[in-house]
Amino acid sequence: MHAWIEQLTEFAAVAGQFLFATIGLYTLLRLIPVRQARWKRIAFLQWRAHPPPIAWLERLRLDRSSSSFQEREVLLAGCGFTADAGWYMLGRRIGMLACLGLAAIGLLWQGLSLSLQAQLMIGLPLLASVLLAADIPWLRSIRKLRALQMTKEIYAVSNQLLYFSDSSLHLHTKLVRCLPFTKLMKEDMERLLAEWYHDPAEALQRFKHRLGTDDGMSFVETLDALRQHESSQYYQLLRVRIGDYKDKLELAKESRKESTSYVLFVIAGVPILYTFQVFIYPWIMESQKLFQSLE
Repeated sequence: MHAWIEQLTEFAAVAGQFLFATIGLYTLLRLIPVRQARWKRIAFLQWRAHPPPIAWLERLRLDRSSSSFQEREVLLAGCGFTADAGWYMLGRRIGMLACLGLAAIGLLWQGLSLSLQAQLMIGLPLLASVLLAADIPWLRSIRKLRALQMTKEIYAVSNQLLYFSDSSLHLHTKLVRCLPFTKLMKEDMERLLAEWYHDPAEALQRFKHRLGTDDGMSFVETLDALRQHESSQYYQLLRVRIGDYKDKLELAKESRKESTSYVLFVIAGVPILYTFQVFIYPWIMESQKLFQSLE
């Protein structure tokens, strides 16, 4: 058993080294410029900008018009996934098939044995396939966490824009000065500012799609209104939006406190259970033995 665990540890170490080496090589290749013609061989690194081939989706029985595909597409946009949703669906389907294949190999090799080795070889791939199949709940959780962080940054940027309400600066310049208050959406805002002078309306629409949250959409609509009409009335609208963002953040804080109190309540019950197991349970067992002996 110990020898098998050592072999499994060595295999995991080698697999981890291979994975990190692949990630490092991919990162280095991304640093190479692809504008020149001689670098066209690595143009495949720009896969995010293009959807996967339709033939690949058809072979894995993936349909873009299905409700499950469209639901995941919306969730991925809310999670900040910038590539085409088809790539995620392809990876998810291939991962599920690979995990089921590993579980079948483990079942053929170990049979119905209850040993630790059989449980790991069969149980872990099955657990991974179940997690991939039931991905909607954790995608919703990721979207919720990202939306909350996005609301915090939008709240900070909106307050800064309100600070510039009496200034004669252009809206583009005001947004540039708001960049230090962003972290999660900094890259999206930099892209917005870079595309601004080409077509501000289209740039704002793309920015709205990249944010992918309700508060992000309302923020972009306010920016569009400020772009078209630089007046105090629209800054009043911004002030109303700031109040809405603040209320949502306060509600999320209260909800987080409530969830934390439940977790602490459960943790507080652990010592009680441990006390029951260590002190009370042996007395109960001894009492049962005594009554059995009396009978």
